[in-house]
Amino acid sequence: MTSKSDSTRSAGKSGPRPRQSATLRMVAREAGVSASTVSRIINGTVNVSDGLKHAVEAAITKFNFRPNAAARGLALGKTLTIGVVAQAIDSPFYGEGLRGIEAGLRQHGYAPLFMSGNWHEEDEDRCIREFIARGVDGIIVFAGQLSDAKLKSYAKEVSIVVTGRRLRAQGLFSLQIDDQHGAMLAVQHLIELGHRRIAFITGSENHPDAIERLGGYRRALENAGIAFDPGLVAVGDWHEEGGLRATLELLDSKAKFTALFCVNDQTAYGACLALFRKGLSVPRDVSLVGFDDLPSSAYRLPPLTSVRQSIGELGEQSAQAILQLIGGRRPRISPPPVELVVRESTSHP
Repeated sequence: MTSKSDSTRSAGKSGPRPRQSATLRMVAREAGVSASTVSRIINGTVNVSDGLKHAVEAAITKFNFRPNAAARGLALGKTLTIGVVAQAIDSPFYGEGLRGIEAGLRQHGYAPLFMSGNWHEEDEDRCIREFIARGVDGIIVFAGQLSDAKLKSYAKEVSIVVTGRRLRAQGLFSLQIDDQHGAMLAVQHLIELGHRRIAFITGSENHPDAIERLGGYRRALENAGIAFDPGLVAVGDWHEEGGLRATLELLDSKAKFTALFCVNDQTAYGACLALFRKGLSVPRDVSLVGFDDLPSSAYRLPPLTSVRQSIGELGEQSAQAILQLIGGRRPRISPPPVELVVRESTSHP
């Protein structure tokens, strides 16, 4: 006697056969063209009429055909991957940029591979060597410490886009946010409100963005005829903890200031906590300005005045630039401009 369970397995000893996956030949037969034509249309390596292209796309949709990325890459002589060296993947700042890179690459059939440089030149160097060993088609270095000479050397092996630098070399393209101008906008805003004792918390002292923003701070003071006071500058570390510590150092030093400009928003978050713990109110006692305009800055208490640099847009532009470099074209891309977003954390002294 055959049991019910035995009858349900009659299609095969190991259970029902899985539904057959769509193949390139099935798509080609449906569209009335050769399999090689379908492959070239998918890869974008052939010019065909709109009618033929639509017929192939309709067949792909009908069969829910998913091209094999490895096979497609093999046909193009590429891996269809881009290495991305970020500094801290868990950072809200870099997170926005990485989403922009992913979105920019995805629409062209490329996949990003992310690694963290951790603000250490040795780690960044290791990341790039690992990416080259894996055969990526290009590399995006999102800021970082790696020397210009090293970047130029690696660009001889693989196309590279780097942000936060002004650098020209064969196989390399750079995108530089105008950090100095952004810092000047922040300090000029405070000066226009009537502040004259303006403190600044910088980032790590050898970081190019920190250097540029310190330069903008000093230049804005100079333009207003305000003497630079090194006692009003403290060193942070780009994170909330560094902003907390640096602000407490400024307050404990008895330095007098009515406004505080921070190298980035995360530093400003820590600074706000330090002021609160010392019984000071923002902006009644100290006006506060950040840099980056992270999405959360609009929802702080009080909402933070900040210099906006569209990091998501910068990520998308980096993706566009690396794809253009890979395609043998010199990118013609300008980084997004900086602008000051005024909120409730600044007021007259």
